[in-house]
Amino acid sequence: MATRKTAAGCGLSFNISSTKGLNSSASNRSVSVGFHTAKTDGKDVNEVAINVSGLDTYRNNSAGYYKDDGSGFVDIEIASGALIQVWVEYNNSAKQLDVTMHSIYTCKPKTPLLSLRKDLYPYLLEYMYVGFTSVGSPTSSHYILGWNFNSTGPVLPIAHSRLPKLPDEKDRSLSRKILAISLSISGLTLIIVLVFGVVFYLKRKKFLEVIEDWEVQFGPHRFTYKDLFIATKGFKNSELLGRGGFGKVFKGILPLSSIPIAVKKISHDSKQGMREFLAEIATIGRLRHPDLVRLLGYCRRKGELYLVYDFMPKGSLDRFLYQQPDQVLDWSQRFKIIKDVASGLCYLHQQWVQVIIHRDIKPANILLDENMNAKLGDFGLAKLCDHGIDSQSSNVAGTFGYISPELSRTGKSSTSSDVFAFGVFMLEITCGRKPIEPRGSPSEIVLTDWVLDRWDSGDILQVVDEKLGHKYLEEQVTLVLKLGLLCSHPVAATRPSMSSVMQFLDGVATLPHNLLELVNARKIDGGFDALGEAKESPGASSNTFSSVMMESFVSGGR
Repeated sequence: MATRKTAAGCGLSFNISSTKGLNSSASNRSVSVGFHTAKTDGKDVNEVAINVSGLDTYRNNSAGYYKDDGSGFVDIEIASGALIQVWVEYNNSAKQLDVTMHSIYTCKPKTPLLSLRKDLYPYLLEYMYVGFTSVGSPTSSHYILGWNFNSTGPVLPIAHSRLPKLPDEKDRSLSRKILAISLSISGLTLIIVLVFGVVFYLKRKKFLEVIEDWEVQFGPHRFTYKDLFIATKGFKNSELLGRGGFGKVFKGILPLSSIPIAVKKISHDSKQGMREFLAEIATIGRLRHPDLVRLLGYCRRKGELYLVYDFMPKGSLDRFLYQQPDQVLDWSQRFKIIKDVASGLCYLHQQWVQVIIHRDIKPANILLDENMNAKLGDFGLAKLCDHGIDSQSSNVAGTFGYISPELSRTGKSSTSSDVFAFGVFMLEITCGRKPIEPRGSPSEIVLTDWVLDRWDSGDILQVVDEKLGHKYLEEQVTLVLKLGLLCSHPVAATRPSMSSVMQFLDGVATLPHNLLELVNARKIDGGFDALGEAKESPGASSNTFSSVMMESFVSGGR
């Protein structure tokens, strides 16, 4: 590079900017390396500067270089017309931008003239303009005589013998001046564009998304991958809230609104069309109920699916049951959680315009807010159907221990299969143990069998979580245990609807006097049809129960 100052020329600045204009508003993000020969007030300067406007970051130093032997600093006059070699390098691993300069025909100094240690990636927008501007209105002549670039290692040394000569200042015409300025700007632009080219290429590739035409209708529910990536700090393990069989959950803060969110990354089942799946997600996103975690939207990228939920500060229920022994939930909290989940599930099954089958009810998907109110979340496996119409799902979905017998046989989920999982959940939160304990004694491996065995023996309260001691209401605990066994009955037609469950929990209705006999009936005549599915029509169900049972107690035909 060579510079010839004319009149009061202030110098040259290379810019990567979010706008084409010259405005300096706070919203304009830019990274620049400037070669200054005068200030705007006309005073002479001779310096090189790095400026990141969006960060209010500024580094400058007199033009020159540090001697390799440490004996001092040597000044270089930018506007002398002498040839100068400049290295602009950004190390993405070290997050450091270095600017080094030296007179030509010498090796690159070991110590950079300027260094800025800053991760530039989060502060550069997806689309940026790259170019040069003058520093101030007067003109200077800049020449780029040669450059080399390598994105994977050190650049080859410039072949000085092949560099062109500087044009004779006296013989240049006005047109040649304009041409020289244009060539210098273009050449220097290429140098720095190529230095940063790899960074921009990788960044754009990283956030590349394909949005198909049919997704336009889901626009309000779609998040960009870039926003989720920034919100979760690149999906780092430090932001990991939990993981399960269907994906990981990360905490995030949306970059513009600062709203806390939870992002679940899941693998979508290829057997179901993505279009139909996202239609259901968009529908579920319209749900508003105090006992349901709000589904804010989704993002899909390269076959990966991300579901975005409201963030619950207390986390999931399973942490309090199994991972935090110093924080024991008392019985009043557990009973309140049971009623909250029942209310949310009743809304999904019976109170919305369509039937929503959750398909994965378990403590890990029950989240707690700052006041320990429970909310049913994670609708990644949920299915929709109209009232009175069976679900068309034909694949087994859910978690081992919470899957009903008819679901494991036929693969068809229903509101009754949700009720089964809810019954297991009621027993789990009361007993403080998982549905399946492989290391337990033969009678204690399966939670439902163990509770039923204790009830048969007349000491059902022996199954209550030891961490509760005796600080609970026996009447409530007994109700929950018996109702849990009824909800998790192997015959779908025997299980109550969620509206009936709510009545029992609220004390509006009482359990039948022959409930133990009913629960013990593991196989009931007429309980299954030719396909092995439980019959759930009111007529068939009324034959299943004793005369004490009310028809309103029976699950609806879904």
